Amino acid sequence: MQIKKMFRDDINRNINGVVQVEQEEKDVVYQEIKEYVVTSELKKHFVTFFDAYSDSFVHPTDNVGVWITGFFGSGKSHFLKMLSYLLENKEVNGAPTIEYFRDKFDDELTFMNVEKSTSVPTETILFNIDVEGSINKDDTAVLRVFATVFYNRLGFYGKDLKVASLEKFISKQGKYDEFKIVFEEINGESWEETRNTMAFFEDDVVETMVKVLGISETAARNWFNGTEEVDLSVGQLVDEIKEYVDSKPEGFRLLFMIDEAGQYIGTNTSMLLNLQSLIEKLGSVCRGQVWIVATGQEALDDMIKVRQDEFSRIMARFKVRLSLTSSSVGEVIEKRLLTKTDEAEKTLKMVYDYNDSVLRNLYSFDTENKDICGYSTEAQFIRVFPFVPYQFILMQKVFNEIRKHGHAGKHQSSGERSMLNGFQESAQKVQNRNELALVPLYEFYDTLHSFLDTAVRSVIERAEKAADNNQGLTKEDVKLLKLLYLIRYIDDVKSNIENLTILMADTITVDKLELKNAVKESLERLVRQNYVARNGDIYTFLTDEEQDITREIKNTPVDTSSIISKIGDMIFSDIYQNKKYRYGKYDFSFDERVDGLNIGNTGSDMCLRFMTVAADASDLQELKLITDSKNDEAICVLSSSYPYFESIELALKIRKYIKQKNVSQLPDTIQKIITDRQREASNLESQARDELSESIVEGKYYISGEVVNLQGSDAKTKINKALEYLVEQTYKYLNMIETNAQSDSDILSILRGTNQQKMDGTYDNQDALNEVENYLKYQAQMKLPTSMADLQNRYSNAPYGWRDLDIASVIAQLVANQKVTVKVAGMTITKEDLRLVGYLYKKSETGKVMISVREEIPSFKLKQVKDLLREYFDVMDLPNDEDGLFEFISDNFGDQRSHYMNYQREYAQHNYPGKAIVDTAVRLIDDIHLHSSDNIALVDYLIDIQDDLLDSKEDMADVENFFATQKTIFDNGLNFVDSVKYEGDYFIGLDEVQNAVEEIKKITTPSNAYNYSRIKDINNYISIIKDARDELLKNKRAEISSLIDQCMHQLEEKAKDKPELLNALNSAKRSFDERRNEVLRLESLTALDSKVLTLTSLRDRYLDQMDQMLNPKKEDNPVPSPLTPLKPKKKREFYMNAIFPRKTLKSKDDVESYVEDIRKMLLGYLSDVDELDIK
Repeated sequence: MQIKKMFRDDINRNINGVVQVEQEEKDVVYQEIKEYVVTSELKKHFVTFFDAYSDSFVHPTDNVGVWITGFFGSGKSHFLKMLSYLLENKEVNGAPTIEYFRDKFDDELTFMNVEKSTSVPTETILFNIDVEGSINKDDTAVLRVFATVFYNRLGFYGKDLKVASLEKFISKQGKYDEFKIVFEEINGESWEETRNTMAFFEDDVVETMVKVLGISETAARNWFNGTEEVDLSVGQLVDEIKEYVDSKPEGFRLLFMIDEAGQYIGTNTSMLLNLQSLIEKLGSVCRGQVWIVATGQEALDDMIKVRQDEFSRIMARFKVRLSLTSSSVGEVIEKRLLTKTDEAEKTLKMVYDYNDSVLRNLYSFDTENKDICGYSTEAQFIRVFPFVPYQFILMQKVFNEIRKHGHAGKHQSSGERSMLNGFQESAQKVQNRNELALVPLYEFYDTLHSFLDTAVRSVIERAEKAADNNQGLTKEDVKLLKLLYLIRYIDDVKSNIENLTILMADTITVDKLELKNAVKESLERLVRQNYVARNGDIYTFLTDEEQDITREIKNTPVDTSSIISKIGDMIFSDIYQNKKYRYGKYDFSFDERVDGLNIGNTGSDMCLRFMTVAADASDLQELKLITDSKNDEAICVLSSSYPYFESIELALKIRKYIKQKNVSQLPDTIQKIITDRQREASNLESQARDELSESIVEGKYYISGEVVNLQGSDAKTKINKALEYLVEQTYKYLNMIETNAQSDSDILSILRGTNQQKMDGTYDNQDALNEVENYLKYQAQMKLPTSMADLQNRYSNAPYGWRDLDIASVIAQLVANQKVTVKVAGMTITKEDLRLVGYLYKKSETGKVMISVREEIPSFKLKQVKDLLREYFDVMDLPNDEDGLFEFISDNFGDQRSHYMNYQREYAQHNYPGKAIVDTAVRLIDDIHLHSSDNIALVDYLIDIQDDLLDSKEDMADVENFFATQKTIFDNGLNFVDSVKYEGDYFIGLDEVQNAVEEIKKITTPSNAYNYSRIKDINNYISIIKDARDELLKNKRAEISSLIDQCMHQLEEKAKDKPELLNALNSAKRSFDERRNEVLRLESLTALDSKVLTLTSLRDRYLDQMDQMLNPKKEDNPVPSPLTPLKPKKKREFYMNAIFPRKTLKSKDDVESYVEDIRKMLLGYLSDVDELDIK
């Protein structure tokens, strides 16, 4: 059955595929309405619009904006046009528009609002803003377009607002018809036909204006020649629209229906705000009588790039937002074009039943997009035949991408009706074939050919000419070239051989393998002729300019080493980023190499090498690979099934070519191609990365002299397996470490003995302990010094591979087992030394830390030392092991030194006996400490000084006893002598006392042969002194008390029979009583003596006070003559003790003699001065 006979409607009938809002021919309108398909999606949009629109009849609103979004292929222009037809409800071919839609809705309930909306008088102004708008898109462009179409609707010349304002003015005068008649009489042509060229008929226009309007010729010419622009505001235009609407019958509605508003406004915020102002004003003034319905390729919120407050206002104006998708394109095409007859359905059902499995096998695309597929059901096959489901999706993408990439198609309206044309024309090409034929994708090219840029068309045309003339190409090659162009920008379908074969299929029964081979041959010819570029397994259509650039890129030299280096970067920086391989708790570094080129650092025990297709054939010989891999290498010979090398080579050529060009100085078209090539280079690198990964997975591995089969489905897993195997072969003694140290604390625990011996007499990591001990014995035998750094270096490398902490833990265990000695700067570091942990593994320390096998000390020497220690420290139990013994020596001599240092601190404060003995004892211990860095040397030294040590201990017995029992008596003697040192004069004549003082001084003065036994006599001498001193204190207190009585007697005699002095006398009595009590408390002889002067002074002060009370002085202030200044008096002061010397008086004559001596002395002093002041 021929395909053209399968369709219910003639496949060759004229279908208007491109809907343009300005097309109003009756037959076009009739076909557009009659064949319009209301899909389920479109039905929802119709309902949404008419619900909101009809509601405004009852509830006036200012939300009068509708925004229809739809990308190319969504049918937004057709939808807008159908809305316009419905709203005006014009009669089309004898029937109202609404009747054509009643059956399309097939739902009376939802159709009610449509009928309601068409029941009121309505006018729509439907226009393409890109056609009506000015090329000069300034901030008021949208306003001017609205004015233009509105004035056109009024019958004025909206394209020239000056002319329109004249017509509007004349119309308001009621003389517009008269104006047109007069003008036609004067000019000979009608006004409507002439007004667009009015500038050429100035005299005719001026004469008409003078006759009709009655103005002067001068005024008319001034208007005509005026250059000022007509000032039009949003408010003014809205008022005019409102005036027009109000002039119509009640309920009248006016709709501005704008196609391509989004494309016209674009991202111009000013124009968008201009539209917002207009719709805002229309809403507030007209309250639902005037609506604006606009279409755009983008959603409104994607276009708006303004402040949030402005964004909210614009969005609020377009409350109704309809988003049309391309999902219904297939449904439209099926219903308008592909609906089958009953007979055709039967035929196709048989074809599908017979070829079901063939079809499933034929359309198995290499793509992640599951929507790009073949037939899923029999019903689908019947509906879309002779097309394939993938073509509906793919062609939508083709139309969009062609438009997007700057071809002539960008300026075409590429909605679903263009798609409709494409499918109709493609079906027409196979209409004479039978039910087994299919439409291959390349057939759609011809429907687009005339829309494409010359750069594309010329390539196809040149290829067709070459095929016609048999110049290296065939007809099939041209078909494939057309196909490659169509899918050039479609990411969902890779242009590889598998997909190209499917897309070229033109019959159900095609031999796919044979077709695939034919496609391969065609591609080879196309690549050879430079029509197509190959990037790995991807083939790309080239324009003329791209062909020239491709040719230059191919001729750009890139050296092999650069490609190898790039391969290395991809493998070791992208595919496998680990710089060390983690094996259990171990991290192993490895050299990175590709062919013979090192990538990154070198010097590791292991090497991971990849061999590419560029390696020398000799290096790829299996015997050589096995031999080379014995050097602790894992070698992967990359699979040659993937063109990674060519992909990287081409990417590097592209980048080098671009680098050599001054791109900014090249034409825009070339710049765009170069930008595409840069993108292509990135894609090639990404593709090469994937190809390398597959090559690694499928590669052949040679490890440590063996050919190894590794498991793994991805490159990283495969490399990890290779490195795991290599580690196990390279580090053969790694398993000697059974227990790993995790931190410093683990090493410290080992040194403290927490790693106990097992039942079998071994320790953790016993094999490692034996290995290291044997190595140190060998080093000692060879008399070679061994540092901790040497051990770390030896055992961290192959064939051991131990971690630094684990090596440190092994040495720590040997130290704990007393098998090795650790020294730093010649000093032995004991296991108790907290620095030892850091010495064993810190890089900054290990170089100066020396490790050696421990030398055994003879038992007889150890016995001598033990005997010495028992005697010196008065102990019996001593540690049996060497370390314990030396720890005892260190601890006890350390404690002993601290003990003696306490004595030395006492000597620093006091002159105690025995200082030299203590100094000697401390020096001996310090010398022992100096020898403690070497256990053998320490033993020898202790044996050498044992007599000195024991003598020191014996000498220290008196010192120890002194500080334990005699120090307090010694201190008392020193302190007592010091307390009476200023009272010596009181002891004159007391021989026993003076002798006792001298004896204490002798005892408390240390000497070389100090007699500690005399210290006990200090207390006796103190008693002698204290007894004598107590007697002196008693007598002195009695003497002072007698003096107080005398002073009070004098004061009482003075106050006798004088009542006015009684208060002064009582005050004096209280003062002298306080002094009497104070004297009783004083313990110092000198302090008591000082009280004599205090008491006499106190007496004299009270006597003077009493004299003043008895003889008060009158205030007299004589003014001395200025000519005779007052002469200052001479005065001399004496203390009473100096005037009245101590003396014992026994008779009257003694008193008179004593007083006479004082009288003479005072008179002698007075002869030289004016006053004597006795204190």
